[in-house]
Amino acid sequence: GGSAAAAANNQAQQQRDAQRQSILEQAMTPDALARLRRVKLVKKDRATAVESMIANMALQGKIDTKVTEGKLIEMLEGIVGAQQQKEGNSAKISFQRKKYTFDSDEDDDNDDDLL
Repeated sequence: GGSAAAAANNQAQQQRDAQRQSILEQAMTPDALARLRRVKLVKKDRATAVESMIANMALQGKIDTKVTEGKLIEMLEGIVGAQQQKEGNSAKISFQRKKYTFDSDEDDDNDDDLL
C-alpha cells in the first residue's frame, strides 16, 4: 500500500542527497565543505540554497576550479542579500532595551538612602 510508495520515495530522496553530496565533495575544497556543514547546522535553508546553486553549477560545467571557503562565503552573503531584498530587511535584528525602575520614587535623585 502507501508505505511501500513512501519507502521508495524516501529511498529516492536519500539517493538524490547522496548524489548531491558527492557532487559537492568534488566541487568544493574540504574547508568549504566543513564551513557549509557548520552553516547548515544554524541556517539550513541558506545552506540548502547554496548546495543547490553549487550542484547546479557543477552539473552545468560552470565550475572550473573547486569552490573555496572564500567563494562559499561570497555565495552565502549573496543569498543573504537577496533574501533581505525580497523580505524588505525583515531579517534585520533590532534591540529593544528594557527600562529598569529600581525604586518607586523616581523624582528622588538623591542616592543618600542607598548608603
